[in-house]
Amino acid sequence: MTENTPRSGDHEPPQHPQPPYGGHSYGAWSGGYPTPPPHAPQQPVTTPSGITVWPGSADGSGGGSTGGSGGRRKRRVPRSALLIAAVAAVSALVGGGAAALVTNAAQKSDSSTTTTVVNATSSKVGGVTAVATAVSPSIVEISATSNSGQSTGSGVVITSGGEIITNNHVVAGADTIKVTFSDGSKKSATVVGTDSGKDLALIKVSGASGLKPATLGDSSAVQVGDQVVAIGSPEGLTGTVTSGIVSALDRDVTVSTDESQGQGQGPGGNGRGQWPFEFGGGQYNGDVGSSTTTYKAIQTDASLNPGNSGGALINMKGQIIGINSAMYSSAADQGSSSAGSIGLGFSIPINTVKADLDNLRSGGSGGGTSNS
Repeated sequence: MTENTPRSGDHEPPQHPQPPYGGHSYGAWSGGYPTPPPHAPQQPVTTPSGITVWPGSADGSGGGSTGGSGGRRKRRVPRSALLIAAVAAVSALVGGGAAALVTNAAQKSDSSTTTTVVNATSSKVGGVTAVATAVSPSIVEISATSNSGQSTGSGVVITSGGEIITNNHVVAGADTIKVTFSDGSKKSATVVGTDSGKDLALIKVSGASGLKPATLGDSSAVQVGDQVVAIGSPEGLTGTVTSGIVSALDRDVTVSTDESQGQGQGPGGNGRGQWPFEFGGGQYNGDVGSSTTTYKAIQTDASLNPGNSGGALINMKGQIIGINSAMYSSAADQGSSSAGSIGLGFSIPINTVKADLDNLRSGGSGGGTSNS
């Protein structure tokens, strides 16, 4: 005989569906709605690394039903497991955030500590101001007096003992030479050597020591468009600074080698205030005479005026790249001594000067090339 009495512990499933609460079943069916849980069910946590942590099991499989018929209660997640999962998630988030912060900090550090070589062209407090400040103490005004009058030009100190390079036409035929420094002090000088073929001269200040020599650059590295600074004494205005660019290279400039063709500025001068030269088939600032010489020059639009001859053309590193030697003024043909620059100036490349220094120190060649 089959016994139909249910055994202890067995449970018949309810005859109607168990109402849901939040999509989950809680407790056995008692004919009414189940008692709500004391807090909302824990949700899974996904770490920044892509790992999903399910509350309720150490292996991340989550809680869920234990199987069997629907009357059995779900296994509750221990609070300790939830705490561990939360700590793991927070640690992952903090770790990821810290890594991101470290990465960002490293990137910012790289960009902020990148050292750019600061030169005169890249600094707002540099540029022409920096060049002028550095080089002006090495630029002097030269006043040369002869029987035919007085000429005023400029010069560049090349040794601390008082050697100064200038144009031959500034000191040609001079009986006395006075040098005025940037600090206003004055000293006498004598001619060491001249080379009228290159329009160069070397003079030396008497009893000088501790002067600041200029740094001679490399004119072969000069390019058209380079920014340049000119320093000299136009019209006797010592230490005048102008700036511009290199307009052209290797311009054929023809000047006189006749000592009587000096600048003639100041009392007793010829009133023209210009050094005549030929360029591009034209003759400017007067007659160059029958004895001339031609050299390859750097052309610049930096403003040059009478008195700039023998001064410096300087690159933005503060290096001398040329000795200013000729400048054209449109008003010169009218005999005006106050004619201004129109941006057409020429400089003897400094490499030509360096190659001629030994010759000048030994007295110079003196002769020019006659084109008569």
